[in-house]
This record gives sequence, structure tokens and C-alpha cells, in this order.
Amino acid sequence: MDEAKTLQYYKLFENMSRLITTPEVFQREAFIKVLVDICKLFNIAKGTTSIYKSEALESRGEGEFICDYDNGHGDKLVLEKRIVTKYGYIIVGKLYASNDAVTLTSDELDKLSIIELSLLAFIGRNRMQEALEKIGYYDEFNYPNLRFYFRTLDKLNYEGKLPGMSAMHFNIRQLSIYNRELGRNQADIAMRNYYNVFVDIIGSEGTICRLGGDNFIGIFRKDRFEKIVSAIAGTPVSFSADLTKQIVMSSCAGIYHIPEDFVYEGPDQIISKIMFASQSAKQQGTSDYMVFDKEMTGIREKMLTIQTLFPQALKNKEFKVYYQPKVNILTGEIVGAEALCRWFHNGKMISPADFIPVLEQKTDICKLDLYMLDLVCKDIRRWLDTGMPHIRVSVNLSRKNLMDINLLDKVIEIIDGNNVPHKYIEIELTETTTDVEFRDLKRVANGLQQQGICTSVDDFGVGYSSLNLIREIPWNVLKIDRCFLPSDEDNEYSNTPIMYKHVIEMAQEIGLECITEGVETAKQIEILRANKCHIAQGFYFDRPLPVEEFDKRLKQRFYEI
Repeated sequence: MDEAKTLQYYKLFENMSRLITTPEVFQREAFIKVLVDICKLFNIAKGTTSIYKSEALESRGEGEFICDYDNGHGDKLVLEKRIVTKYGYIIVGKLYASNDAVTLTSDELDKLSIIELSLLAFIGRNRMQEALEKIGYYDEFNYPNLRFYFRTLDKLNYEGKLPGMSAMHFNIRQLSIYNRELGRNQADIAMRNYYNVFVDIIGSEGTICRLGGDNFIGIFRKDRFEKIVSAIAGTPVSFSADLTKQIVMSSCAGIYHIPEDFVYEGPDQIISKIMFASQSAKQQGTSDYMVFDKEMTGIREKMLTIQTLFPQALKNKEFKVYYQPKVNILTGEIVGAEALCRWFHNGKMISPADFIPVLEQKTDICKLDLYMLDLVCKDIRRWLDTGMPHIRVSVNLSRKNLMDINLLDKVIEIIDGNNVPHKYIEIELTETTTDVEFRDLKRVANGLQQQGICTSVDDFGVGYSSLNLIREIPWNVLKIDRCFLPSDEDNEYSNTPIMYKHVIEMAQEIGLECITEGVETAKQIEILRANKCHIAQGFYFDRPLPVEEFDKRLKQRFYEI
């Protein structure tokens, strides 16, 4: 190469080196111009790059092909370079010249080789960065993940844009049903399209990320709130590749409007609030979303206090059993009781409405349920040993217990460990909300039945009770919630008395024992008699009683009718 051409080469090489070593401000147009100038300097007519993720894919020619420059006269191959990156990517660069081009000297080929290898190394590094970005910040379905969300919050905070924005967490409603009815592939298409609705609304000044399953988390400008809420309430999305088939997909969400005086100390400040609001919306069941506010702050602090106190309270035996009698309304005889939990802390009783929902958010409720079962078994054993009337006591098990594959063994161990005949224990189980929970409920109920332990449907009529719940699971007892029990104001033609009558008839025809909860008036007792439901539980007879008072009732055996 002559001196002028050599100087031009070094100048172009210097420019290319500067561009590829400062990728944070990568100037693509300038980079392409340098490549074109290099090709012209060496009379290169065409340059290509092939990228393969493995040698097997390279052998099959299955990779990404890039044409860096082509003037239409790339007839013969003049240089080929191949590198293998640290992470297994194979990158092949090829340079072509026209048939009538002057043959390159060995010095020119050496210089061109240096440029080609530098270019391939740059591409390899970029591919490695892209792979690491994907592994670190995206899940297996190419949704941005929680780490992506953390990075976005850090970036927005650094730019001073967090105050005045809104964060959210949402859970898609009924995705398990869509998976079953549409098939997983089509349900995934629907979920992706629903996700894209939020992406379009949020734009480039926020993000929406997937936590896993049907759970998503996002950050957006507050002026997008109304559109976000509309998408949460429900929007049509396609579930077919040709976009012709649609369903309405909706979700349940928690939202936090970040105040102007907000001082960011970490992502948990935001995430804990939106998760709590989302969970509250789901439990309340009357709204598509809830916004975290000052009132929720107090509720959340109260919940954290309960969760903190629970382990020591259990160790200190602060939880006591109260018994509410079940009474035969024809004879007045106490024929059973329901065991209910009461918590006494520092001389005061904490309402079950305050602590049960909190403990149900984690597995703490499972520990409490088994603890209560043990206390009940000890009382039953004492009654049997002292000649008290023999009754069956029902004990509630939260649906959280259903996840425990060893639940049946634990229940049997407690009952047998206290030497209590199985016929004196009844396990109350509530309805379930998902297919997985239903299968677990069926497994547990069957296992209890095989052990001679009675099972009852607790609070039938609350929520979304299905007749399938009764048809497929082997129950002994149907506990009818007070919502089905006619009030004193209802007449015989009202919906409630009609429904109550037929629920009783149906249950008794299939061999279930019926108990009505929440009985409070003499007229309701007459309604039970008229409908041949002969066992009642409620304030008409007694409130839940501490064990000492219940012992006295049990000795008396009968109420006046």
C-alpha cells in the first residue's frame, strides 16, 4: 500500500475503533459510513456476517445473516474469518470483490484481516450483552421480569421522574379457566395481547413486567390512569393467530399513586403497597382495583403487627377454643359443637375478623388450625374420661391447608395421639375457587372419609358454591349459611324461603345431614321445623362459649324448646 492509502487506512481504523469501543453512545450511521469507506479503500464489493448459536446450527446453516455492504459486484471471496465467543456464539465474516478487481497484496490482506476480526469481536460482544440482557431481565416467554422492573424504578428515580407516577400490580382473572377452555397456547396468545394493551397505554415512559403466571407489575404516568383502569375492568383481546377470535380479559389490581414528596429508598417501598392493595381488592371482591391510601397504611401496619406477634402468641398459648352448640330443635338436645378460635393478648381479645384473614395470607393459619385441632381433641378426651355426654365437634381447616400433601397424616396423628375415636371429629372445609384447589379438596375429603372422620361443607351459599362441590366430593354434613336462611320479614313467596326449602330437600335426598347456621329468632326455628332441618346453630341458643361455660351446658345436655 502506498503512503497515502496507508494513512487513510489508519484514520479509518482509528474511527472504527473509537465507535466500537464506546457502545453506550453507539453511532450506527457513522459506523456504517466507516465500513463503506473501508470497503471502497480495499475495493471490497460485498461484506457479510453470519451468526450461529452453536456449531450444530452452523453445520445446518441455521443462523442470523447480515449483509454489511453490497454494491452488486461481489463475485469472488477474498477473505473469510471465523471466531467463537466465550459463550459459544460462532461468527463468520466474509468479504468479496469483483472478478476484475486487482488482487490484494499480503500487506493489504493483513490489514483487512485486522479490521474484520475487530468487527467480528465487536459483534460477538454485542451478542453476549444481548444474551445476558435477555437472561437477566426477561423470562422464558420474553416478558420483562422483576429485575427489569427494579432497573426501571432506579432509572426513573435517577432522572427525578418517580414522583407523580403510578405503580400497579394486577392478576388476570380466570386464566386457569381460559387455559382449560381455550387450550394453553391460545390462552397464552390472549394473555400476550392483554399485556400488549397495557404496553400501548403506558408507552415509553413506564413499563409493564411479568412476575410469573398471571401476575404483572407496572409503572406508568398518572395521566394514563383512566385508560389503565378501563383495561383492568376488561378489554377484548384476540386468542387466535388470525385475530378473528376474541374474549374479554380482565384483572384485579392494586395501584399506588406516588406522591410529589416521595423519597425513594428501594423498590419494596412501592411493591409492598401495590401488592397489599391488589390483595385487598381480591379479598373484597367488589371492585376491579383498589388504590393504596393512608387508611390502608394503618391496616397494613396492623396486619404486620399480627404477623409479628403470632409465633410467640402460639408458643404462649394465647389462642383458646370457644364452642358454639349445635342443637336438635325437636328435643333441645346438644348434639354437637363447632370449635372456634379466640385470641387473648395482654388481657384483651383480638377479634377473629382481625387476625384470621391476616394469618390466611400465609401458612400461619395452617399452624393455628392444627393447634386448635389438638386442643379440641384434648377436650373430647377429657369429656370421654369424665363421663360427659358424647358429641361430635367440628373443626375448621382453612383451604390453605389443602396445599399440604401431608395434611391427612398430620390430622390423624393429632387425633390418634390424643386417643380420640374418629367418629367424634368433624372437619369443616370451605368451597374452593380453582381447579387445583378442587382436586386437593376432593383428595383430602376422600382421605378423611376413609379414616371414618366426618366432613362438612362449611358456609354453603357463600361465594360461588357449585352443585359440583356436593356431587363430586363425599360429604357427611351440609352447613347452610345464614344467607340462605329466611329472615322474619320474608314471606313464603320470596326467593330466599324457596331456595332454602329446595337446598334442604336436595341435601337430605342425597343423604347429607343438614345444619343451619346463624339461627337467631323463634320464627327461624319454626322455618327450620317446617323444612325438616332439625339441627341449628346460632345465637338463639348460645354464642360461642369458653370451654368452662360449655362444659356446664354439656352437663345440662338440653335447652328449653
